[in-house]
Amino acid sequence: MSAPLWTTHDLLTAIAGRPLGAVPDDITGISIDSRTIGRGEAFFAIRGERFDGHDFVAQAFARGAATAVVGQDHAGELVDAAASLILVPDVMEGLRRLGRAARSRSRAEVVAVTGSVGKTGTKDMLAVALGAEAAVHHSPASFNNHWGVPLTLARMPERARYAVFEIGMNHPGEIEPLARMVRPRVAIITTVEPVHLEAFDDVESIARAKAEIFSGVTAGGAAVINRDNSHFDLLAELARAAGVARIVGFGQSADADIRLDRVVLKPGCSTVAVTVLGEPVAYKIGAPGRHLVQNSLAVLGAVSLIGGDIARAALSLARLELPKGRGRRYALSLSGGQALLIDESYNANPASMAAAIQLLASAEPGRVGRRIAVLGDMLELGRQAPQMHAALAESLAAAGVDLVFAAGPLMSTLWEALPRHLKGSYADSATELEGPLRDALAPGDVVMVKGSNGIRLGPLVDSLRLQHRPAPQADAPQEETA
Repeated sequence: MSAPLWTTHDLLTAIAGRPLGAVPDDITGISIDSRTIGRGEAFFAIRGERFDGHDFVAQAFARGAATAVVGQDHAGELVDAAASLILVPDVMEGLRRLGRAARSRSRAEVVAVTGSVGKTGTKDMLAVALGAEAAVHHSPASFNNHWGVPLTLARMPERARYAVFEIGMNHPGEIEPLARMVRPRVAIITTVEPVHLEAFDDVESIARAKAEIFSGVTAGGAAVINRDNSHFDLLAELARAAGVARIVGFGQSADADIRLDRVVLKPGCSTVAVTVLGEPVAYKIGAPGRHLVQNSLAVLGAVSLIGGDIARAALSLARLELPKGRGRRYALSLSGGQALLIDESYNANPASMAAAIQLLASAEPGRVGRRIAVLGDMLELGRQAPQMHAALAESLAAAGVDLVFAAGPLMSTLWEALPRHLKGSYADSATELEGPLRDALAPGDVVMVKGSNGIRLGPLVDSLRLQHRPAPQADAPQEETA
C-alpha cells in the first residue's frame, strides 16, 4: 500500500488549520476542482476570478473528498453540508503554506522552467527525460501561476527523486515569489520574446521579469539560458547578481556550453547531435519542430547539472508525444481520403506563431494537397499588435502556405496584407470560420490551427476531429482520444 500524500496532522501543522468535525487520518491528494477530485483528497476552496470554491464544497464531498479546507468565515454556512472541515483565515495562503511545507520536507532535485515560449513543452520534455531514470513529479498541465505552482508543490510526494515546475507571468513581480517557493537547483529560461507587451515597456523589461526566477535558485545551483537569444548577456548578468553559482548557455552559438552540432528536421521527428558540457550526445526527438530541438538542449543540460543519466534521458526523447493544443497531429477522414490536422491551438504570440508556421512548412501534404493555416488573434501585444499580425503575411508566403483562414479583429490586418491567392476566409470569430474551412478541406491537405486562447480555436479543432474522425481499423484497438 502506497504512503499517503499527507497525514492530516502534518497538513494541519503546515497550514495552521483548525479541524471541525471528524477529520481523516490521512490525505491521498490535494485538489481545488470539485469536478475532478479523487476519493480521499482534501479540497481547498480557493476563490478564483469567476468562481468561489466555497460554493462547491458539497459537490467535492459527493465525489469523495475526505475533508475541505475553507475560510473560517464560511464555517457557519458549511458545517451542515460537510462532515469534515479544516478552517483557515485564508484558503489561498493555506495552499501556499502547504506548498512551502512540501518543498521543505522534499529531497528531490528540482528544476524550474520559464520563458516567453516553450515553458510547458520543456517541462514535459524534462519529465520524459528524468522519468527514464526515476519517478518524477510535475504538473499534468500548465499550472504555472499563483495557484498552479503552490498546488503542484502541495501535491509533491515526500519521496520524489526529481521534480519539474513551470513558472509563468503576465506582469512584473509575479515570478519571484513563485521561484522562492519552488527553490530550484536549476532554473531554465527558454527564450525572451515580445509577449505580454501590454504590461511591459519593452522586451528588455520582459527579460528582467523572467530573470526573477534566479532569485529562488538554491546555493550552488545553476542558470540555463538560451545562448542564441539577444538577451543572453543581460540574463547572465542578472543571474550572477542573484547569486547563481553557474551560468550555462545552450544553443547553436559556438560559445554555448550545450551546443547544437547537427540537426536533421523531418516531418515527424528530428535527429540531433549535441555537445552537453563537453560530452557528445546523439538522439532522436519523437515529434517535429526546430523549437523542440532547441529546448531539448536545455533539458539535457539540466539533467546533467542535477546528476541525472544523460544517456537514458537522450534515448527517452524518442518517445516524446506532444499534448493537445501544442502540436499534436490528427488524421481527418474526408470523402476520397484523409487530411492532416496539426493542433497548435493552445495560445499564441509572435515567437510561437513563427514556430508553428515553420512546423506547417516542414509538413508534407499529399500529392495534390495544400498547406492551410488557420490563425486567430495573438493577444496582449499592446500598441504593436496590428503590425505584428500584418507581418505574418511575409512569413506565411515564405513557408509555402497555400491558403489562410483568419479569425479575430487583429487578424483583419493580416487579412488585408495577404495576397489574393492566399485568402481562404476571414471571420470575426473562430466559430464563423468552421463552415468555410470544412467546405475547403480536401484529401492530402495539411491544416495547422494557431491562436491565443481568448479567440477559442480549441473548440474548432474539437469539432473538426469529431466530424472527421477516421473509422477504426478492423481488429485493431481504437486510439484513445485526448
